[in-house]
Amino acid sequence: MGQMIKWKEYLVRINPNDSTKMQFSADNGTNWNEMYVTNIGGGQILDLTDNGDEILATTSKGLFYTKDRGYNWNKRG
Repeated sequence: MGQMIKWKEYLVRINPNDSTKMQFSADNGTNWNEMYVTNIGGGQILDLTDNGDEILATTSKGLFYTKDRGYNWNKRG
């Protein structure tokens, strides 16, 4: 697990200035865009994992996953 992962054609990271937000880059980190994480539970994002067709985010509110670059998050377990 790590603070930044490669997922499909994107780099995805926990925002270094605000751990309640995530960012993605489609150009190998030259430019970063905010990822939609409003429905991730409002907690601090602690870790990210590339789980094949989904991103796993361990947060202070539990484990969440997305399969659509962060537009929809669901709580696991």
